Amino acid sequence: MTTTGARAFVDTNILLRAFHNQMEHHTEAKALIEKMWDDGVELWISRQVIREYLVQVTHPRTFIQPLSLEQVMLQIQSIQSLFHVADETQDVTTQLLTLLRNYPTQGKQVHDANLVATMLVNHIDTLLTINVDDLKRFQPEIKLIPLKVKT
Repeated sequence: MTTTGARAFVDTNILLRAFHNQMEHHTEAKALIEKMWDDGVELWISRQVIREYLVQVTHPRTFIQPLSLEQVMLQIQSIQSLFHVADETQDVTTQLLTLLRNYPTQGKQVHDANLVATMLVNHIDTLLTINVDDLKRFQPEIKLIPLKVKT
């Protein structure tokens, strides 16, 4: 099935696993991204996803040996060449505030709401994620595609 013209947003948790084979569910995350590309889906991330990715790959709790600055720079260049990158604009902030009014959200979950706001402003209605429970409140606005993991 070809879905040319379709757009999907890649959450940080999927991006991180797809790019790092030492992470749990690497194979499934990489396969999901490759399937989307094979189906002609435009894959998007945002500046927020890039920042979150940087936090994870440089954190000793995520990687026993965090990536060096040189490794990080090369990876970010590669990621930006593979994915469309949405900027956070005033329209995203306006949409975020609307979402916060319509879907009560607080604390760290505001980051999730900001991803959804970025998606909506950029006319992206599908999110690839592991965090379905945190994002299901937004399902009236977006479609969630969870990572299917082998058990």
